[in-house]
Amino acid sequence: WDYNIYIKLNSTAEPIQVTKDGKVNQILNGVPDWVYEEEVFASNEGIWWSPSAKYLAYVQVNDTGVHAIEYTMYENGQYPSTMTVPYPKAGTTIPTARLFVIDISSPVTHSEVVVPDSIGIGDHYLSSVTWVTDTRMAVQWITRRQDHVVLQVYDYDGSSWKESVVGGNCHVFEVKSRTGWVGRYIPLPPYFAADNTSFYIVMSDAEGYKHIHYVKGGKAVPITSGKWEVIYISKLTKNAIYYVSNEHKGRPGQRNLYKIALSSSGHTAPECLTCSLYEERCQFNSAYFSQNASYFRMDSDFWYQMMFPPNFDASKKYPLLIQVYAGPASQYVDYRFRLEWATYLCSTEKAIVASFDGRGSGYQGDKIMHAIYERLGTYEVEDQISAVRKFTEMGFIDKDRIGIWGWSYGGYVTSMALGSGSGLFKCGIAVAPVSQWEYYDAVYTERYMHRPEENPDSYKNSTVTGRAKNFRSVQYLLVHGTADENVHFQQAAQISKALVEEQVDFEAMWYTDKDHGLSGKARYHLYTHLSHFLQKCFSEKK
Repeated sequence: WDYNIYIKLNSTAEPIQVTKDGKVNQILNGVPDWVYEEEVFASNEGIWWSPSAKYLAYVQVNDTGVHAIEYTMYENGQYPSTMTVPYPKAGTTIPTARLFVIDISSPVTHSEVVVPDSIGIGDHYLSSVTWVTDTRMAVQWITRRQDHVVLQVYDYDGSSWKESVVGGNCHVFEVKSRTGWVGRYIPLPPYFAADNTSFYIVMSDAEGYKHIHYVKGGKAVPITSGKWEVIYISKLTKNAIYYVSNEHKGRPGQRNLYKIALSSSGHTAPECLTCSLYEERCQFNSAYFSQNASYFRMDSDFWYQMMFPPNFDASKKYPLLIQVYAGPASQYVDYRFRLEWATYLCSTEKAIVASFDGRGSGYQGDKIMHAIYERLGTYEVEDQISAVRKFTEMGFIDKDRIGIWGWSYGGYVTSMALGSGSGLFKCGIAVAPVSQWEYYDAVYTERYMHRPEENPDSYKNSTVTGRAKNFRSVQYLLVHGTADENVHFQQAAQISKALVEEQVDFEAMWYTDKDHGLSGKARYHLYTHLSHFLQKCFSEKK
């Protein structure tokens, strides 16, 4: 409550306030700030209970030195109000995070879990917290550049949390990347074995593919291998490890659940548990396990990479819409069922809708994923353009009616592709796009581009605004919410400003007081508006 933590020892007990320094936009106890929620924890919680709830670990995020973004909320009053959110943009001061543990038997007792010197010497992030036992935890800390992660194990000696020592050596595991960043986004957490010392973790192998490694005594040994990737570990028991990968038929967009049996003598070859289940339509599988892994719930979907209109006739010419995201480690082409706006465009507007995962996308190895390291806005844009050229060679695409659209990073790639001067696109739609990476958050941007002063040329060359003059030959619709706390309205404002400076005619739609998701009635209005824009684009000759 109000950025402080309270504990009730039982359901009827009075709450005990255990932190007292919480303050909005400054000190946050037990909850992440905006950038930690969005880019690090992917959660709005920053508390972790020990296995038997004897201890409670919590993060304290300090935003006092972080610059804030301010945006107007118009609402219905006579005067608008101003929202203020600490938001570290690329190259600016980032929040500091500290980890503390509360002893529930004595809630006033707090022990700090101190970051290792090798990481704490500079700017860094708290990446993950994993309880091993009530008196042992594993914490991942990562440098600001996000190319070096330390997994440190800590033990509680009754008064403080100290770096664990096993066999005379500090219980620590480090991973460094030579080609990019560690993990697909933030490094995945470890799964500890029954000995509470060794663990399994998904990380890049020597060939640059994400695989399960068994780590003991600081040494990592891969237990899966091949030119495919493990997506994540689903469950670890004493006798087996269950995981999801795209190994089956070597298709990056597929997902299947696998099992590896474990014993004192080693491990067995992987067994696919879902590969033969409804294979004709279920090719994107995941599983949620019961506590002891006696049961799991399987979820499955299917998808086609290119959607064709009903009664498709290859001898005719159809408009083409490229649906793009293309952010680092992303995947748009998969075997997942979707019923969305693209389905309507295909079935009702008789357009072919296609997507393509090029360089920079995930689940195909680090060579492909890290191709855009330090150079956002290059290869992932070029590959979308190349894909369009390949699609037009199929013979049934009307070269005079090709559009592209995307949201967020997809809006950025859409804008960069339209501004490339390729001559391929007639129109495009960018919803909540990035315009310049200096305006986006530090955790995400610096993971791929480092700080602006470290990589000035790439920052300069990756701007939409720098391509404004090339928009004269395309129809462009720019959409943004005025209260977007993620990709700020500032981004669209700068694109608009640059286009006006170049005397480029374009269309724009803003949604008052709406955030990045444009939820509620705005969502219905959005897709109606986008449909009208494309109807006009696809009905006219270039």
